Amino acid sequence: MKKNMHDFEKELAPLRAALTDHPLYTKIQTIEDIQVFMEQHVFAVWDFMSLVKKLQIELTTTQIPWVPSKFPTAGRLINEIVWGEETDLNKDGDIMSHFEMYVQAMQEAGANTQGIQKLLNDLSKGNTIESVIEQQEISPFVKEFIQFTFSTIATNKIHVIAAVFTFGREDLIPDMFIAMVKNLRKEGVPLKHLIYYLDRHIEVDGDEHGPMALQMIEELCQGDPQKITEAIAAAKTALEMRIKLWDGILAQLTATVLI
Repeated sequence: MKKNMHDFEKELAPLRAALTDHPLYTKIQTIEDIQVFMEQHVFAVWDFMSLVKKLQIELTTTQIPWVPSKFPTAGRLINEIVWGEETDLNKDGDIMSHFEMYVQAMQEAGANTQGIQKLLNDLSKGNTIESVIEQQEISPFVKEFIQFTFSTIATNKIHVIAAVFTFGREDLIPDMFIAMVKNLRKEGVPLKHLIYYLDRHIEVDGDEHGPMALQMIEELCQGDPQKITEAIAAAKTALEMRIKLWDGILAQLTATVLI
């Protein structure tokens, strides 16, 4: 049966529910748990920006001479997101990317940033992303997550990339996690930068970006059943990859408790 735009919500609902109800959130109860979580999750915070920048390259004019975009709705959404993600204000009013805010929050919380810094250093030497990922001494589930992101980008199918971005990479951390983080801060745990990061994401996503992202998918699929089918399949895989990432972090937390 041919797919249409109404099938997105129906087909993705079980996976989104599995993420919202994932046991990882209730397992995180101490500052040490948060450290473990952030040391793995930071790679997803980082590779998200490559999805965003790929969309910006494809949906706006980034070359000279300039010509109007073929996708004005999608272009506006991506430009707004890039502006916020790359050049926002941190808790202290300093201009920095959301990724850099996250690393700052890791440092405040006492989490180890050596893993993500090594990846960035290896990339700065001109190595390919494929070789850099392969050579990292990081958890297999993190490596698989990053590899999926860049294999999606490599398809050059803009409707597929947009679907992964829209349905698989929006903030899927539920309220219970944010409430737990705030409770730990009340107990004197240094998490003010993490709380600001989480609150800022909620604020900038708001009510506008969600509907615009759905319009972007519709604009890019152009009513083509094949494109819609491909976009739904990619979104499903993206959600499955996030579940595997959460499963991996949960397993690490459980192993730490057993030790």
